[in-house]
Amino acid sequence: MSYVAVSARDLGKEYVLGRTVERYPTIREAVVRGVARSMRSVGALATGRLGRGAPERFWALRDVSFEIAQGEVVGVVGRNGAGKSTLLKLLARVTEPTCGEADLRGRIGSLLEVGTGFHPELTGRENTYLNGAILGMRRKEIARKFDEIVAFAEVERFIDTPVKHYSSGMYLRLAFAVAAHLEPEILLVDEVLAVGDAAFQRKCIGKMGEVSRHGRTVLFVSHNMDAVQRLCARSILLDRGRIAMYDDTAAVVGRYFATSGERPAPRALVDVTAATRRGSGEARFVAVRHEGSAESNGLVEPDGPLTLELTIESDAPRTVESVAVSIRTRAGTKLVNADTISRGQAVRLQRGQTRVSLHIRMLHLNPGTYDVALWLSHAAGPPIDYIDAAFELEVVRARGAGFGLTPKWDGVVPCEFVLTVRDRDESASP
Repeated sequence: MSYVAVSARDLGKEYVLGRTVERYPTIREAVVRGVARSMRSVGALATGRLGRGAPERFWALRDVSFEIAQGEVVGVVGRNGAGKSTLLKLLARVTEPTCGEADLRGRIGSLLEVGTGFHPELTGRENTYLNGAILGMRRKEIARKFDEIVAFAEVERFIDTPVKHYSSGMYLRLAFAVAAHLEPEILLVDEVLAVGDAAFQRKCIGKMGEVSRHGRTVLFVSHNMDAVQRLCARSILLDRGRIAMYDDTAAVVGRYFATSGERPAPRALVDVTAATRRGSGEARFVAVRHEGSAESNGLVEPDGPLTLELTIESDAPRTVESVAVSIRTRAGTKLVNADTISRGQAVRLQRGQTRVSLHIRMLHLNPGTYDVALWLSHAAGPPIDYIDAAFELEVVRARGAGFGLTPKWDGVVPCEFVLTVRDRDESASP
């Protein structure tokens, strides 16, 4: 019978900005600090600013309450700075909460950063035993799992080498292997999978799934929404230090995407002059407009057309061979790449603004929300202008068919099919 493995009640963490944490100082540091403090006081008196202003306080986490049952795998998602890492540090007892409390029933294994708890001068073997001891494992228990840990981390040849000589990938593999294989009742994982290669990420996800099937609890912080949806039944959405939603993962991920970008209406002009970009800057995208068919009132449909009107500004007349529009899933998988270079069609830009229209006859995307990227370059050179996320494209089923029901769309590409029903006598005949 399952029980509540992790619970938080009105959990909060406040920081004082600009304050440094005191270490054990040396005599030299104490002298330097004393001289610096005196000089700051003299400067403050000279400018009349002595005593002004209270220290600024910042709530990284506030009023956070939730419960997680034993054996659940729960994702924690949100923008950078939402409080995800702070939450795991509080649960792992790395830092103390300012208010509220958290209860965890069972032994905790945490991987909050690459190689957390590893000593660079110790070998991989020594660090494995050290980490196991920190987690409360007996030496015999660690020895029983040792070969499995090393095989998973793929560091057999280097297990007796000091970890300061490991690559970041080797460091990560061994750190994750130790945390996952030493059988903690609760495993806290914070975005470490972003460091590993694709094969290792799949391996880690499989291991965390295996951990949960053995009745252990996992909290998984990640920006990889594909991994969160594959691994977690429920997820927590954090927004500016508070829980915005705690529900089914699909619903949480949908809410996260819906509140984290710009989704313009069809035929609306999107100003991208302030968008995050990279490139030489000789020419740049300044605006984009999109629309579907006239029959759907401009809405973009799964099997319909898509027209994009791009406004490009150039500092001088020039010819470019690559003007491209890429459409990707919210998790970053590229689905469509319409690039003029594939057609051998160069684009002549005038000084000032030039409008370019790109028309895709049939899109072949299921209903959903996708990211659109814009690319501009010469034939084989680096980008002149590249906007990774210009706007969000909404694909909808504008004209209903069949029973009028809205099915759950799986995958990203629609397919046409024919269903043939044969009666039993016909199917039995040779």
